[in-house]
Amino acid sequence: MYLEIKKPDGTIQVTDLPPGLYMVGSEAENQIVLPGGGVFGRHLILNLREHGCWIEDLTFGETLVGGSVIHGRAEVLEGQSLQVGSYGLRFLSERPAPVRIEPDAAVAHVAAPVPAATPPPPAAHLPVRTERDERVLTQRQTVKQQIHKELLERMDIKRLTAAHINEGELHRRVLTTVEGIVKDVAPRLPVGITPQALVKEIYDEAVGLGAIEDLLADPDVTEIMVNGHLKVYVERKGRIELTDRTFLDDKSVLAVIERIVSPLGRRIDESQPYVDARLKDGSRVNAIIHPLSLIGPCLTIRKFSRIPLTADDFVRMGTWTEQMRDFLKACVEARKNIIVSGGTGSGKTTLLNVLSSFLPGHERIITIEDAAELQLKQDHVVSLESRPPNIEGKGAVTIRDLVRNALRMRPDRIVVGECRGGEALDMLQAMNTGHDGSLTTVHANSPRDVVSRMETLVLMSGMDLPIRAIREQITSAVDVIIHESRLSDGSRKVIAVTEIVGSEGERTTMQDIFVFEQSGLNAQGKVVGRFTPTGAIPTFLDDLRSRGVAVDLTLFDPKRQTTL
Repeated sequence: MYLEIKKPDGTIQVTDLPPGLYMVGSEAENQIVLPGGGVFGRHLILNLREHGCWIEDLTFGETLVGGSVIHGRAEVLEGQSLQVGSYGLRFLSERPAPVRIEPDAAVAHVAAPVPAATPPPPAAHLPVRTERDERVLTQRQTVKQQIHKELLERMDIKRLTAAHINEGELHRRVLTTVEGIVKDVAPRLPVGITPQALVKEIYDEAVGLGAIEDLLADPDVTEIMVNGHLKVYVERKGRIELTDRTFLDDKSVLAVIERIVSPLGRRIDESQPYVDARLKDGSRVNAIIHPLSLIGPCLTIRKFSRIPLTADDFVRMGTWTEQMRDFLKACVEARKNIIVSGGTGSGKTTLLNVLSSFLPGHERIITIEDAAELQLKQDHVVSLESRPPNIEGKGAVTIRDLVRNALRMRPDRIVVGECRGGEALDMLQAMNTGHDGSLTTVHANSPRDVVSRMETLVLMSGMDLPIRAIREQITSAVDVIIHESRLSDGSRKVIAVTEIVGSEGERTTMQDIFVFEQSGLNAQGKVVGRFTPTGAIPTFLDDLRSRGVAVDLTLFDPKRQTTL
């Protein structure tokens, strides 16, 4: 690769850069020295590999990739701009045309890459193994405890953090100290424990997210489950596996949990022993500790794709078909009220995010969630997030409070991450009072169960309403139910797209528009089946046309089946 450096005075320097790890900053001991220009002493760690480039920002927000501020680790694509202070960097596979360098320009010095002992960014994270050698794990734990104890003796990390020391400087001090300690003990390390791996583990536990740093960087891992400090499970391709990763002790797990929840203004202690939160990338986090958890602190992270899935990705993955995509796009554009239903982990929020991508860019969209996860790309989006009570039990702001407040914010669309309580009544009232085109999700086992579930949630609002009145509200408000399931092979599929037609007596009338029929499993254990239009024509088809949304009737032809 070639590194193109555009200096503050506008001159450009091009350097042949071999793969390796580089420390970038203004100090002379860095491998890539960028003097002045607002560059920190140690600004970032660069990991250049044959098939990609990753960086780790050490300045807490003073590095831009593609014009966007990054926090922590990020990938830099070939040709993408990297802003470091007043310097502009680009990585190229071919040497650009030669550019004359003025003799009085500040020269950026590039030295050989650093030894592998420096903790690498995500692309160079150590591979996550699922086999566990208990003997090596025990030895590693013993060595880590000794090094961690010496690190605490040499540095008071909590005191430095409380003193509001620059985060980049804190990371630099910890990294330098850990490298020095490991260098001293390296000759005595047991077989199977490498110095670079040990440096990274101690460094991550001291200032990062410990044993789960590598798992968060692994694109194949979709969920991380920490059961106490000695057992870390992951979900990969729909299957749960036990990894070889461990934490130092329960206190280390607690420290990681606090690092996640503290910036969000949330807390976890014996008086509030569980919490919902999110990571910076939107990944959903749940933590529960003693005395509710008897095996030690438990942490569950449901990762979000760094690149949000699109409607076409769903077609390619077999989550739905092109006909279903086109029909649901028409429903969203024509302001039909839609509920996404399914069980835990079925992909409801991801599907809601894809449906939200169909919303017109000129409308005012208000999203309401417990933990902000939706990744809408429209310009006019207002994201609201609920707030738990403070240590005195006061100050809580619920989803229901936010729904009622959103109605006063002149919304064109209201998107609620999930209805799980009395806010269901407010959502139904909003849908029935001119706020068409609302979207939300509900836990349910089938489309018909959605109606029963909504009735129960409305009763949780504390309003003493007769079931018949609630059912009429649901029938009047909701147009389409999309039910998604996670199947036995770990794949997620839209099992049914159902229209609520009306009511007959006390029974809600519904008709399936599209269904997925599973016929079995193939030799590889993958689900085999077919998506089939039922032949039913939506009763609101004329309404779609009156709103200027054209729908091809062949979408509903039962002969247009898609076999998987």
